[in-house]
Amino acid sequence: MVLAHFLLAMKSRCGFVCLLLLTMLITPSGESTTAPAEAAAQGCMLRVRVDGLRNATGVIGVLLFRSTAGWPEDVTKSVRHEAAPIADGAREATVTFSGLAANDYGVVALHDENRNMKLDRNLFGIPKEGFGFANNPHVGLGPPAFGLARLHVACPVTETEIHIIYK
Repeated sequence: MVLAHFLLAMKSRCGFVCLLLLTMLITPSGESTTAPAEAAAQGCMLRVRVDGLRNATGVIGVLLFRSTAGWPEDVTKSVRHEAAPIADGAREATVTFSGLAANDYGVVALHDENRNMKLDRNLFGIPKEGFGFANNPHVGLGPPAFGLARLHVACPVTETEIHIIYK
C-alpha cells in the first residue's frame, strides 16, 4: 500500500510536473519566451550551472517562476524558460538568462536526454530522466515548495548551481 501510494504520488506530481515543463521548454525557434519590452527594460543576468548529469546526451532546460502560481507545473505561468545543449563528454551545462529584473525566482531544471520534449517515465511512473531545483532541496514524493527553490537574482550577475537528481 505504501509503495503504491509513493508510485502514484511520483507519477501524478513529479511526472506530470516534469512532463508539462519539458513539453513547453523550448520554443520552435529555440529562442527565449520573454516579452521584448520586459527584456529590454531589465539588465540582470542569471547563470544556472547544472551538474551531476549521468551522460552528455540531450539538453538541459531551466524554467523561472516569480510566484507560487503555477509552480512548477504550469509552464504558461513561468516567467522565462531556456535550454542549452550539453557538450560532448561533459556532465554539466550552463543555462544563461539575460534581461531579467532583480527579483526572487523559483528555478527548476530538467535533463531531457532524448530531446523528445517530455519527461520519460518507467512502467511505474518514476522519472527516467533527471531534474533539480535551485538551492538543491530534498525531493521526496513530489516537487519541493516554491520557497525552498527560490533564488534572489541581483544585478549585474547572479550564479547558482543545481545538482540533477535521478529517481
